[in-house]
Amino acid sequence: MGVDFSNFQQTLMWVIAHGYLIIFLVMCVEGPVTTAAAGFAAALGYFNPWIILSISILGDLIPDSFYYAVGYFGRGPVVEKAARYFGLNQARADRIELKLREHFGKTMVALKLTPVVPTFGFMLVGYLRLSFIKFTKYSSAVTVPKSITFLVLGYFFGRLYDINQYLHYAEIFFPIMVIVILGGIIIYNKISARIANKLEKL
Repeated sequence: MGVDFSNFQQTLMWVIAHGYLIIFLVMCVEGPVTTAAAGFAAALGYFNPWIILSISILGDLIPDSFYYAVGYFGRGPVVEKAARYFGLNQARADRIELKLREHFGKTMVALKLTPVVPTFGFMLVGYLRLSFIKFTKYSSAVTVPKSITFLVLGYFFGRLYDINQYLHYAEIFFPIMVIVILGGIIIYNKISARIANKLEKL
């Protein structure tokens, strides 16, 4: 049976049934909801929250590094095919390259916050042989706060849920908690999109 990782309740049940390694692999693809669900499960005693935080961060940074490596060790045609695959024309790709060279930090943050574009953008960073250390630094600057936010959000509501079980309000509390967590994810995505749009205009 497939799991809808955009569904918090399904994700929560799934992470409780699996170990750290499998959760990490899923976090490489779908991080926020899985991190919040794992944080909730950690609050209930199923996992160590520090390990969950670590694999959440790694689950975000390792794919970024992989795309960087593809660009670094690949050739121009590889990056060009990636641009076409993600619907980016040559003019758009050239503009991203120019911004990377002139405003590396700001452009890295914009790429990290913009849906879909990071894959091509990180390949381009590698292809241009730009500093991997700086690449990791700016990628981490977005990843670490995001992982902490969703872990704390899930853990906090997990603790409240655990208390409410003894107060017999769990049936009412859980739906409210799901709405708040998903609302937090939606708000985060909207804020990220606004930041990315502003940075892209620089």
